[in-house]
Amino acid sequence: MAPYPTIYRSFTEQVHRQPDKALFELPDGRTITYRDTADTVHRIAARLIADGVTPGDRVAMQVPKSPEAVALYLATLQIGGVFLPLNTAYTGAEMRYFLGDAKPRVLVCSPDRQADEADSADGLVIETLGADGDGTLLRGDDRHDQVFDATAADPAAILYTSGTTGRSKGAVLTHGNLAANCRALLDAWRYTADDRLIHALPIFHIHGLFVAVNMTLVAGASMYYLTKFDTDAIIELLPRATVLMGVPTFYTRLLKSDRLTPESCSAMRLFVSGSAPLLASDHEAFAARTGHAILERYGMTETGMNTTNPYDDGPRKPGTVGKPLTGTEVRVVDRETGEPLPDGDVGSIEVRGPNVFSGYWQMPEKTASEFRADGFFITGDLGRIDDDGYLCIVGRDKDLVISGGYNIYPKEIEELLDNHPKVLESAVIGVPHPEFGETVVAVVVPSVGEQPTERELLDHIAGDLARFKQPRAVRVVDALPRNVMGKVQKAELRTRYAELFTGVDV
Repeated sequence: MAPYPTIYRSFTEQVHRQPDKALFELPDGRTITYRDTADTVHRIAARLIADGVTPGDRVAMQVPKSPEAVALYLATLQIGGVFLPLNTAYTGAEMRYFLGDAKPRVLVCSPDRQADEADSADGLVIETLGADGDGTLLRGDDRHDQVFDATAADPAAILYTSGTTGRSKGAVLTHGNLAANCRALLDAWRYTADDRLIHALPIFHIHGLFVAVNMTLVAGASMYYLTKFDTDAIIELLPRATVLMGVPTFYTRLLKSDRLTPESCSAMRLFVSGSAPLLASDHEAFAARTGHAILERYGMTETGMNTTNPYDDGPRKPGTVGKPLTGTEVRVVDRETGEPLPDGDVGSIEVRGPNVFSGYWQMPEKTASEFRADGFFITGDLGRIDDDGYLCIVGRDKDLVISGGYNIYPKEIEELLDNHPKVLESAVIGVPHPEFGETVVAVVVPSVGEQPTERELLDHIAGDLARFKQPRAVRVVDALPRNVMGKVQKAELRTRYAELFTGVDV
């Protein structure tokens, strides 16, 4: 039998097919080819083996974004290690938890954090890698080009969930998960070696690494590799690029630039948005400004991508995340019974397919509780299927507000508030209430130069919502708290306003 076509083996095929093609094009004008990258991968692989990494050992990474960081990912896959990318913003206390839980053999950190990590764990080897490829990781001249013969079931990576409720959990993703999801996305988005991607996402997250990077490596495409989002830099690149993958914040910032025009986007064929909901108003404004409809998709740490709006076989509908990718099944069921619901009804979203992770790291009971007997994974998201078969995300199960025994879905209220001309965006949360158990609070960011009152906002939505769904308080803030991928942190808002109705006379 031929070896399983892992992400690493697909990358090596492109190295042999087009060694001198640019893989990375950097802001300073440098180009790094597929052959250059493979050479760096083999040097890092030798270093990791010298550090004692054997198949199944974890290799943790907390470093600035660089081409060498991608090479570290590939080297870990090459030798059968399990890659553990960690957010560069994590503090020392957070890092101690992840290192204690995953127990990696090697931690690669930035040179300025080496001293902080020196006492992290017994037996942990510390290597360093800086933004410019400096550090200890690339100091040796040895090469290692043997490839671990991974199967589809072998673990390839552990990604920790964002941990909005309790401690983060490590989702174990296999070589099969990564390869199958990549192939489905290449097909769905018509991504080929002719593409030139603008890559401005972090690479410690599923979107930046397992979508954008994996697709580029496997397709043999090239990427303009930016260390961070920069509006002017991206607009400069648009005439030479074909694809941009981003989060909603990318598009709100691009829309603020007068340089975003149909002419500047004439070479582009695809704009993708994910990791957080894109406002319908931004979708429509972008289409009006550029002639391009942004393609929204739906994924999560445990599953990679699940659904996508169509590339060319139907409309890209604002407020929806499209239909399941090839090989993936998605259903909406009753939260309590697990029985499938008719289209249009809101329920729990469940997913089954080769993209779904193998389980949570060292948490067999938690893993078992998150799967149905027939293999469907309970995502924790709430949604409905519309008349065209498109999935619409309503919110997270934990964000559902149950007030006086009634289920209230925040997105229904948020959409009405966002339609008010004085509102830029909103977040609706449930907070404790002495009479109803929970009640609804709306947190609103005003449009530029506006200061809406609570009364006018409540009057605006009153005609469209049952009384039990209407917020009992509105708070106007400068900005909503978000994580690095742009997701609103509702847990933080719930904490902030938890005492709002304490002592209220009922």
